[in-house]
Amino acid sequence: MPLPKPVPDLVIRYSFLWSHEAKAGSEDGSKDRPCAVLLATTTKSGGEIVTVLPVTHTPPADERLAVEIPAGTKARLGLDDARSWIVLSEANRFQWPGPDLRPVPGDADANVAYGLLPAGLYDLVRTKWLAAFDARRVGQIDRTP
Repeated sequence: MPLPKPVPDLVIRYSFLWSHEAKAGSEDGSKDRPCAVLLATTTKSGGEIVTVLPVTHTPPADERLAVEIPAGTKARLGLDDARSWIVLSEANRFQWPGPDLRPVPGDADANVAYGLLPAGLYDLVRTKWLAAFDARRVGQIDRTP
């Protein structure tokens, strides 16, 4: 499968592990889903560590902890027509590429990326995530051993 360079604002297909799944003892996410790359860093050894936020159809209980993806952006990325939000309160962190990347459904080339979020939308995600982080309302699961 072709692997893009992991950059902030890239939307990938990933087996996201929610905190409630991890607390129940799961090591693997129960569903593959689009996830937005929040942060990508390079280690001293040249590896890349990526932090992703999940995309869900479930409306947020707290609007401060999610960002809705506009319909036009969803269409451009090839996502479905239902309303979706990027969840800011949960994150997975892993070494790129990692075993939990998945091919985008229907992509003949088995790409793992849908495309990039618009800069303004990514800036909103980053700003709201930083506010949630400062308020200690963000959780992260490290998936790389």
